[in-house]
Amino acid sequence: MLSLEAALDRVVSGITPLPGERVPLHAAAGRWLAQEVISPRDLPAFDNSAMDGYTVQSSALAQASLEKPVQLSLRGETPAGHAPGETLLAGECRRIFTGAPLPPGADAVVMQEDTRMDPAAPGVVSVLDAVRPWDHVRFRGEDVKTGMSLARAGERLNFAGIALLGAVGIREVSATRRPKVALLATGSELVEPGGELVPGQIFESNRSMIEALARETGCETVVLPIVADDLPGTRAALAAAFAAGDVVITTGGVSVGAHDFVKEAFEALGGDLAFWKVAIRPGKPFAWGRLNGRHFFGLPGNPVSAVVTFLLLVRPALIRLQGGNDVGLPTALGTLTTTLRNPGERRHFVRVKMDRGGQVTPVGQQGSHILSGLAEAQGLVDVPPGVVWEIGRPVEVLRFP
Repeated sequence: MLSLEAALDRVVSGITPLPGERVPLHAAAGRWLAQEVISPRDLPAFDNSAMDGYTVQSSALAQASLEKPVQLSLRGETPAGHAPGETLLAGECRRIFTGAPLPPGADAVVMQEDTRMDPAAPGVVSVLDAVRPWDHVRFRGEDVKTGMSLARAGERLNFAGIALLGAVGIREVSATRRPKVALLATGSELVEPGGELVPGQIFESNRSMIEALARETGCETVVLPIVADDLPGTRAALAAAFAAGDVVITTGGVSVGAHDFVKEAFEALGGDLAFWKVAIRPGKPFAWGRLNGRHFFGLPGNPVSAVVTFLLLVRPALIRLQGGNDVGLPTALGTLTTTLRNPGERRHFVRVKMDRGGQVTPVGQQGSHILSGLAEAQGLVDVPPGVVWEIGRPVEVLRFP
């Protein structure tokens, strides 16, 4: 039985990212970049006003005050999106709006609130406060300079990255192709949601759960029909799954029961099964292997076990397959509100919720079949074997994505 770290290392180190493809910027949110993005221009592209007001030569206003305003001649206006206009001379000002370019000769902007106009003299602006050179001016290139790296290969592009790249005029990026994940659930007791149950049967829900997680991880998904517990049917279903996806994820059928056929069917197809036991709870029966360059992940049938093994082992693999460098779950530090005990010999990933104040509380029963507690949980706490953690202990929470 492998430790979690050894299993994760085997999985991630055996993955070669998929090739890149050109993606329109508006469709690239959530994609992992295949190439570094370099800025083709400065941002801002020109010196511009940070607010509505008047462009001035600051030296003319060094003594301006409410008691002794300085009067300037008004020389037109510059709205955003227009050329800066003629050179500004001493004793002059120009009406300007936020984002508009400074005219030559100007070195500051006076806020509109610090000025006054006399309706009887519309061509004169009285300035009521002194300004320093470059007050309220945004400088060319102060945000981004030409040639600056904006995003590196292996980073996931988010909403802020989309805005930054768009602001320098980038229309498309090179992103790693999305993996196609084929999802298969096994078990003669399973019935599609909405169907008719007979005694001994249950509704299948693992595929929808894992599909949601796979999509959140940037993948495309193919959901295949439920497979009954027999070897020929399982083998045929696996063959169809490998024909449909870059990655095949199954739930159920990977333990040691007389009706668990997934591992046997996978190897019968020529698959290389690397390992199938991991020293964690829940989630000990977990299989990983490869077939014709495609990856196979066999998750346990119990829903909590399926989620835990997906988050700890499959999600990192799917991120790495997309070229991602940061494959771990987001984390947060908190404080226990109750004692946690793990008398067993395997690490126990306890489902918890965490409030805004950082108080961490286990949710519901911790059985691997308990869905209500899973639905309430916000993350996992990794409790080592043979320990007792008292109330008030600081803990790291592995947050659900």
